[in-house]
Parts: sequence; C-alpha cells; structure tokens
Amino acid sequence: MVREDLRNVAIIAHVDHGKTTLVDEMLKQGGVYRENQETEDRVMDSNAIERERGITILAKNTAVHYEGVKINIIDTPGHADFSGEVERILKMVNGVLLLVDAAEGPMPQTRFVLQKALELNHKVIVVINKIDKPDARLEEVEEEVLELLLELDATDEQLDSPMIFCSGRAGTAALSPFEQGVDLKPLFNTILEYIPAPEGEPEEPLQLLVSSIDYNDYVGRIGIGRIENGRIRPGQEVAVTNYHNPGVVKRTKVVSLYQFDGLRRTNCEEAIPGDIVCFSGAEDITIGDTLCAVDAPNPLPFVKISEPTLEMTFSVNDSPFAGKEGKFVTSRQIRARLYNELLKDVSLRVSDGETTDSFKVAGRGEMHLSILIENMRREGYELAVSTPHVIMKEIDGVLCEPIERVFIDVSEEYTGAVMEKLGARKAELVTMELKGSRMKIIYLIPSRCLFGYRSQFLTDTRGEGIINSTFEGYEPYKGDITARWTGSLVASEDGESTSYGLFNTQERGIMFIGPATPVYEGMIVGESPKVGDIAVNVCKQKHLTAIRSSGADEALRLVTPKIMGLEEAIEFIAPDELMEVTPKSIRLRKKILDTANRLKAQAKLKK
Repeated sequence: MVREDLRNVAIIAHVDHGKTTLVDEMLKQGGVYRENQETEDRVMDSNAIERERGITILAKNTAVHYEGVKINIIDTPGHADFSGEVERILKMVNGVLLLVDAAEGPMPQTRFVLQKALELNHKVIVVINKIDKPDARLEEVEEEVLELLLELDATDEQLDSPMIFCSGRAGTAALSPFEQGVDLKPLFNTILEYIPAPEGEPEEPLQLLVSSIDYNDYVGRIGIGRIENGRIRPGQEVAVTNYHNPGVVKRTKVVSLYQFDGLRRTNCEEAIPGDIVCFSGAEDITIGDTLCAVDAPNPLPFVKISEPTLEMTFSVNDSPFAGKEGKFVTSRQIRARLYNELLKDVSLRVSDGETTDSFKVAGRGEMHLSILIENMRREGYELAVSTPHVIMKEIDGVLCEPIERVFIDVSEEYTGAVMEKLGARKAELVTMELKGSRMKIIYLIPSRCLFGYRSQFLTDTRGEGIINSTFEGYEPYKGDITARWTGSLVASEDGESTSYGLFNTQERGIMFIGPATPVYEGMIVGESPKVGDIAVNVCKQKHLTAIRSSGADEALRLVTPKIMGLEEAIEFIAPDELMEVTPKSIRLRKKILDTANRLKAQAKLKK
C-alpha cells in the first residue's frame, strides 16, 4: 500500500543555517495556528538550554497539512556533537530537506548529514536559505552543493535533486534565484512531488522501529517510531525485540497511542504503515527496539551510530563545600542519572570508573558532554568533572588517535596569528583560499590539540573568525603536545576572599573571583601567565597598627574578574585539576587540595 496522503521528511543542515526558523514558517503556513494567534520564534526549541543558546540539541517531531496531505517534519540539530540525533531519526523518513546558507555555503556538518542521508538512499531537496542576506552568493553556493554531491558519490537521481531558493525568516520560497517568492507553496509542492510516499503492508504482522524516546511523569517512557508494516491500536498486545539480540522477546501492552499534529499530540485509535506514532506502556523500551506482532517477532535493523571520540570522568564531589548546594550528591544518584541518559542518547557511552564513586562518560565532543553536565546541575546534581581526553584506538598494532577536519573563515589580517597557533598544535594545512577579504583555510588536526583553542581563536581574530570542525577519522598518534601554556593561581588557605588579598594577588595574573567569595585551600582563583602553579592568599587581611586603621590607605582598585562558563572551564582545566559543578556554582580546584602534599606529588612526577 502506498500512502499518497502522507509524507515523512527531515530537515538537516549545519548549525545556524535556519532550520528551526523555517519550521516556524512551515507551521504558520501549514494552518497550525489560528489567524492572528500570537506565536513565539523558534517554537521547536522548547528546551530551556536550546532557547538560551539559540541552538537545537534534540530532534523533534511536528506535522502540517497541505492540500489534503499530512507532512510529518522532523527538526534536527546542526551541531556536530549532536549528530547522533540526526543519524537515528533518518530511519523514520523517506526524504530530507538539505538547508544551506546562501552566504556560507556547505559547511562541515552539511557534509556529514548529507552523507548519512545518501547512504540510506533518501531523496534530497536542496533548500538554499537566507537568500535575502546582503552577502548571499547564490550561483557559487549552487555549484558548491553540486560539487559536494559529486564528492559523496551521489547517484544520478540524487545529483538531479531539485533546488529551492528560500528565506525562512520571511516565509518565502521560489524555484529560481531570479524569482521573487511570495509564500512557501513552491517548497510544499516540491515535497509532495519529489519525496516518495511511504509504503507498507497493513495486513502483514506489525513492525515498528523505535527511533526516539520521550518521558512523561504520568505514563513513564514513551516510544516514538514509524510503522513499517501492520497496524497498531491502544490496548493491543505486542512483542518487543531487538535486531542485535533477536532471541530475547518481551511481551507488553500498548496503553496509549498518539500521532503528531502541529505542536500537539493527538489520541489515535489506529495507525497504519508510514505513520509516525508515540506509544506508552512498554516500560523498558529503548532506541533500536522493534515492536512486533506477538506471533511473529521479526525485528528491523537499526542504523549504526558513529562511536564517541571524547571521554571525561564524572565523580562524587569531595571538596570542603560538598553537599552545601546540591540535592543529589551520592554516587548511587549520579550513577542512576548517567545510565538513565543512555536510554535516550544513542551516541553516549557510560561505564564504571576505577573507583566506586567515579564514572567514565564518553561523547561526541566537549559541547555534547557540557550539555549533559548543564542539564544535571539544573536538576540539582552536584559532581566533580575531570579534564576531557580523547579515546585512542589500536589499528593493526598501531596506536591511533581521532583527527578533526577544521574549517576556518577569517579576515586576511588575522591569518598569520591563526596559522602560528595551529602549527604549534600539530595541525596540517589542507587548503587555503582567499575569497574577497576573507581567508578560507582547512586543516587536519588531532582532536586533543583543539582543546582550549576555540577561546584563543576568538581572541586572536577579535571575535570575527568562524571555526567549525567535523570528525575525519583515526590516524597514528602524533606525539605529545603542551596543552596549556599558562598556570593556575591556587588558594593557599580556607576563608573568604578580601579586597586587600585580591589587590595583592591580581598582579600575578587574571582573577576568577571577586571579594567576599568563599574559598578553600586548593581552589583555583585565577590564571597565571607562566607555566606552573602559584599558591596565593586571597583571604589576607590588612592588619591594624597603633597609628592607622585597616581602611586608612587609598581605595583599592580591583580588576573585574573573569567569570568562567561551563565550556570555558572544561577547556581550561589541566590533567591534575577538577571542575566542581553544583546547581549554583562552577568552581575549579586541584585534585590534591593540600598545598604541601600537592608540591610533593609534583616533585615525584618530575623525578
């Protein structure tokens, strides 16, 4: 059976190319809102962190109706660290809208997500977005997209993919760069004509592949997936099995069944092949499982998710301030939270650490893990986090490390500073091209050598540079590198920081704290410009004398401290340091807090 009344499509693109904004306009013109209804921008970015950062982190489903056809739309993340979200949802759709910025052209993540779509033989509609930008270069970007399709060995049919010229913010689309768009009808019409209608056999035994997981306090775990064959109804008894473990079959009952309609989930009495549905009732359901008929458990294969490349150690917070701000502080609570995250994040790996109160957490990149840490602290968790390190592999007896392909777009005047810094970090220049006054540079660099570089890059380019990276593969280990050329200013005693103590310390480097901040021995209070740590006393008081009071001298002028964000703190910490994360604070500290013991340990290492 071919479902001509249905289309399933995903929107894929590089970060900031306008996917979520385009979905907003598709919802408005697809009749989801009432006339004159007040709407908010980027409505699909429903998560608080997504709205704060202006990025999409989780793939989300919605649906619009156009000319009697229901179009299921999946909005996906554009950041490389969340590409696992894109990989898993591609099994739910029959085609993709590939969004490309009219000024930036195809970027690293564009290549990655397009490659995954082509591997699954999906139909592709190329949407060149933001055509109303002053620096739009439509013809060049059109050629760049065709070159990318050729590089990725697209079939002749995929090379003939239709191109739509669109302004997501204005809600207009046209079939030619020379036409003035009025609305999104050309885009909707192209979806109906070019994206294949889903097929399946409604009279065959049930097969529903779970591609996403949601959670609700009232009904528990909710599975989301597309029906390949058969029918499903509320109250139906089903079997749950997995392609990689077909011998294990569990029986369960579908309690409730929903379909997506606009921004809501509507109750559904029956769903047939092609429908994307949500269901509750299966308590242990996980991504990659298949819901089958009880008498014919025949699981479907799930897409292979790329392996993580970065690992950090999460452990119980054992600082002097432990337990003062967090609600969940024990190893049992942290362990349960991390293993629970595995059920909905397919690109994350968690294993028990070397001690009973530590856990190894592996992900796609620093942002992937920092979002997990941010979510945990907002939920009331308190923990200590180590510096990240890459996951090495032994290939044919040779130790290999992950390599990133780095794309840099920078003003010509800053090129020298960028090349000098990357050269010191074992980066290999691939190509270099001058376009107008901007230099486009591509490097291959070990993933570990990028730690801490992004903030340095923004400083070197006065905030004008653009840097993006994507995982390239594994290559033989490139040798040791000095990761950090600065040291730490470490508090030498417990107490509260004073203006007098900070005034005498700020000449030593950049301060991270202001006055009246509680500190403990071993806590990092600033950055030293030289390699090596310096013990400082920021709690120092000015003593009274017989002829002057403690405030008799001139007013002390303190430099504004540098407040570290989560990503900056992860980039900053050295191997012998930890980041203490609580719902209210982010503190940096040494692993060995006692100054004398720490100096002894450092002396042993030097020997």
